[in-house]
Amino acid sequence: VQLQASGGGLVQAGGSLRLSCAASVRTFSAYGMGWFRQAPGKERESVAAIWSGSTTYYADSVKGRFTISRDNTKNTIYLQMNSLKPEDTAVYYCAAEFVGSTSRWSRIAPIPTEYHLWGQGTQVTVSS
Repeated sequence: VQLQASGGGLVQAGGSLRLSCAASVRTFSAYGMGWFRQAPGKERESVAAIWSGSTTYYADSVKGRFTISRDNTKNTIYLQMNSLKPEDTAVYYCAAEFVGSTSRWSRIAPIPTEYHLWGQGTQVTVSS
């Protein structure tokens, strides 16, 4: 099982980037998928997560600026990041966890330790 993240880069404040994460798992639609980030010297934090198409979670810091989506035909999730700020600078990781119920998803969505499959990370740098 592999998760391959891509799309990071250097962008000026106010700009946009789109991250992608391709997963080589069976029954991709049954997996909850999340984006997390970790800045130097800080703990890994949740950014956004998605299970079914309309079941999403966003950290308060990115609400209204970031949009998570998934394409189950391509086993891929996306993170559209708009109005980027210097404080968004971090390594972004995608993660996956098999989810059996909506109630479990609601409980685990923003918690990094609940995800057992992780990608390699992609660097996002926002200059001021």
